Amino acid sequence: MQHHIAIVEDEDAIAANYRDALQRNGFRVSLYSDQASASEAFRQQLPDLAIIDIELGDDIEGGFELCRDLRSRSPALPIVFLTARDSELDKISGLRLGANDYWTKDISLPYMLARIVALFAWVKALRVPEQPEDIMTEGDLMLNVERLTCTWRDIAIDMTHNEFRMVKALVNRPGHVKTRDQLMDAAGVVQADNSITSSIKRIRRKFVEVDDTFDHIKAVHGVGYRWSGE
Repeated sequence: MQHHIAIVEDEDAIAANYRDALQRNGFRVSLYSDQASASEAFRQQLPDLAIIDIELGDDIEGGFELCRDLRSRSPALPIVFLTARDSELDKISGLRLGANDYWTKDISLPYMLARIVALFAWVKALRVPEQPEDIMTEGDLMLNVERLTCTWRDIAIDMTHNEFRMVKALVNRPGHVKTRDQLMDAAGVVQADNSITSSIKRIRRKFVEVDDTFDHIKAVHGVGYRWSGE
């Protein structure tokens, strides 16, 4: 099946470059230059993946609004921000709105293609019937390791792939400390120590948003983090 990718980007030359690269790799691509045209097309039919810039013409938050709308209509649609804006606040905002990933425009095409393939593999996994061996539980936490979904007290926690893998690594051996290097290995990324710290803070906030008593991810000073069942 040929996957359909929608790119929402107001700079025509940039959008065309991405389109050409993706089409060479077997994807069908549609381009939209603003929120209104993209929203109208998505009302008719959703793509298999949406790649969205944040600033769309004079609408500096148009991409955020489009992501919110898309996520409300499809909890499983892969959504990615591709933007020149690289502040941590923007990244956090995008992920909290439901984006699966956040890329800046210095991303290489090989890496972009690898991430797209991984996103489609995630969607395929969601469609596989759930098996008991796919489930990890620890107290009120439940992880589906095949579908990459997380619930806390039966409430879904929206996580990026990297965040999910970090939680899985911590929960795999409750009480045991995972170093920052081990968490990077689990997530399959290379990050600075402060980026791992930021990722853990985001993960904690997502749990606290649904349970303000949550306090199960403990920092071990100078070493890393552990999952506490207490």
